[in-house]
Amino acid sequence: MKKREVDLVVISDVHLGTYGCHSKELLIYLKSINPKQIILNGDIIDIWQFSKSYWPESHMKVVRRIMKFITDGVPVYYLTGNHDEMLRKFVDINMGSFRLQNKLVLNLNGQKAWFFHGDVFDVTMQNSKWLAKLGAVGYDTLILLNSFVNWCLTKMGREKMSFSKKIKAKFKDAVKFINDFENTAAELAIDKGYSFVVCGHIHQPEMREIKMHNGSVLYLNSGDWVENLTSLEYDNGEWSIFKFNSADYTDNDENEDTLDNDNLSEMLNVKSLFMNFKMETAE
Repeated sequence: MKKREVDLVVISDVHLGTYGCHSKELLIYLKSINPKQIILNGDIIDIWQFSKSYWPESHMKVVRRIMKFITDGVPVYYLTGNHDEMLRKFVDINMGSFRLQNKLVLNLNGQKAWFFHGDVFDVTMQNSKWLAKLGAVGYDTLILLNSFVNWCLTKMGREKMSFSKKIKAKFKDAVKFINDFENTAAELAIDKGYSFVVCGHIHQPEMREIKMHNGSVLYLNSGDWVENLTSLEYDNGEWSIFKFNSADYTDNDENEDTLDNDNLSEMLNVKSLFMNFKMETAE
């Protein structure tokens, strides 16, 4: 498979460690591109719901692939989200080409782009974190049930459906929350003089110009790898939303590239590492 050259890739809301994560599809996508920079815009690993009982090899392969980019010298920015908020105590860590931050501003062809996850706009997150965590468990259960239903629909030759999208579309409060989120991000970006504002968090891929009384900004959201399987790509001065489609890929070989004499499975004992994060937070 010939790799596509891309100036910048933005990925968010992967939720590694949960049943809803489409890690195999994400791995195929990561192996198909040759990015100059990568921004992981929050909720990459779901430490909230992390359990030693569920960490498939396909999830570990995604971590290895990201590490491969880092060892190859590709700048990788990991911006913290709410599901991996435990990492915020370690922000500003720099290891080779890896950066751990809460937010990021980049100059793209003379225009400033502001990147952050977006959970700061979520009132539930700020005031009722226990309720947000309960909702996350419910969402993961819904996705798991949805996967089973879609498997049955596929066997019957019928079109797949998304429970979450139907629920969001049905409830006005969900639509209002998304609109408020986008407008708040845009308003702040305009006040700061940024040309682009790039978020995640709401699992809603989007790219549109938002105009306010004091200016305009291009609002972008990278979506997720639970339902939408989307990312943002910036190349040759243009933004686009990438949506994964398995039909576009004929080479699904998942053989791993090896890192020189490095055993990443031993180097990254992910299960123990993130279980320790959870225990430390609970104390």
